[in-house]
Amino acid sequence: MIVQMKPQATRTEFDRITAFLIQKGFEIKDVSSQNIMVFGIIGDTKSLNATDLEAFEGVSQVTRVSTPYKLASRSFKKTDSIIKIRNGLEIGGDKFIVMAGPCSVESYENTYEIAKRAKASGATVLRGGAFKPRTSPYAFQGMGVEGLEILRKVADEFDMAVVSEIMSEDMIEAFEPYVDIYQIGARNMQNFHLLKQIGARTQKPILLKRGLSSTIEEWLMSAEYIMASGNPNVILCERGIRTFEKYTRNTLDISAVLAIQELSHLPVVIDPSHAAGKYSMIEKLSMASLAVGADGIIVEIHPDPEHALSDGAQSLKLDKFDHMMDSLKKLAEVLDKEI
Repeated sequence: MIVQMKPQATRTEFDRITAFLIQKGFEIKDVSSQNIMVFGIIGDTKSLNATDLEAFEGVSQVTRVSTPYKLASRSFKKTDSIIKIRNGLEIGGDKFIVMAGPCSVESYENTYEIAKRAKASGATVLRGGAFKPRTSPYAFQGMGVEGLEILRKVADEFDMAVVSEIMSEDMIEAFEPYVDIYQIGARNMQNFHLLKQIGARTQKPILLKRGLSSTIEEWLMSAEYIMASGNPNVILCERGIRTFEKYTRNTLDISAVLAIQELSHLPVVIDPSHAAGKYSMIEKLSMASLAVGADGIIVEIHPDPEHALSDGAQSLKLDKFDHMMDSLKKLAEVLDKEI
């Protein structure tokens, strides 16, 4: 349920109704602005009668939210959320954020070379895997904490933010000094214990990738787990879903961006690298991401993809990344977007 107070409502009236609801066992999420007081009621609200709540002085309107996800719902928050990262960097609004880097951190020198080119071309977030969930137990699993240390050191040299994937709740404290954005991978989208723990134990932004075969509602419900646990800073990431098509690694559901914008206030970015699995498609899919209204992209780049330790086939060479960024900047001018 969402309760909107009258424009002339006082803080005393606001406190009276929220105290009543808290006493009944409900949680209150205050999303008031300078102009109006609004809050959400979290919990099993079937027993609450909207008419009874409207009897409280100062209450203007009580709306029952029909979707199972409350905090992530557009009904709960009409305006788009803008997620603050670091040093004034934000995701959402009029900016199109580019996150770029290697699939896996391989060495300081390799990461430095990648970050230098990425930043020079306009990327502001350095992505890189330190712990890698791989389909095969024999594949390269990442450098671990050493990889996180490299990401942080290199990112600081170029004034970039860091995003890296976390796989279990026992790693949250290890990640905290190094990352600016925690990434929840597609295979962990419904790891509800991890979602609750990360929502409760950090306020840093969470990049939540869509599950391999998840519906949009299931994706938003996973975001709800994080938000209901105390962290409202969720960024959704469409990375392609599994269909019957085998030519590409996954099928990019680009319409999901528009669906999310109708259903939710959360920003959404696209991962064209995992969607296609082919470097030849990355630039055009990135252009489509900008055109459809996504808030950014996260792409894999590498100076020598043929010898990359992970996902070389979907990694752009650095010169191709430069070309893609030039193309994106030209399109952004037409769309009044900033890169």
